Amino acid sequence: MADVSVSDIFMSDVSVIDSTSAPIEVAIEESGSSEQFLRLQLVAGTTVLLPVHQLAEVLTIETHQIVPIPHLPSWVMGIYNWRGEILWMLDVGHLGGLTPWYQQSHTSIHSVAVLQMAEDAKPKTLGLVVSKIEEIEWCDPNQIQPFTAVTSKLASLIQGYWCKPNGEALAVLDGAAVIAAMPA
Repeated sequence: MADVSVSDIFMSDVSVIDSTSAPIEVAIEESGSSEQFLRLQLVAGTTVLLPVHQLAEVLTIETHQIVPIPHLPSWVMGIYNWRGEILWMLDVGHLGGLTPWYQQSHTSIHSVAVLQMAEDAKPKTLGLVVSKIEEIEWCDPNQIQPFTAVTSKLASLIQGYWCKPNGEALAVLDGAAVIAAMPA
């Protein structure tokens, strides 16, 4: 397979479903080795995949529901009361070096993918604030290819890329790398 750069993936033509007017569409894949991945738009033109098995829930919340915490990196938006627990809210695009959410959005509504992974036998949960939640993609995880010679901030959060049969290349978010970026 040909080498693909981060810019090749993020500059590809991406069709977007408006989550306010259409339900999430699920395409059925015939291959038994495929898994589901949720498409997340970090900023306009930058779409990544998140393995569904790392996803606890998808939320739509208002800005005032996130309580800012001082003295943290600017990509840590604050905390949110999720099911009676504290959920740290991250602007994952900003963490990856992209335009911060507050500079690209003129709405008070946030789309959030709740990332949940077991780390050291204890579940770790973070809210990933994104520009838009899109549809489910079926992908064979064995076909995810690593990036070569990439040093961007965003690439440090990506486990690789997957090429769809139509030629579209999509980056696959590494949930463990996002969790590892969180300050102690």
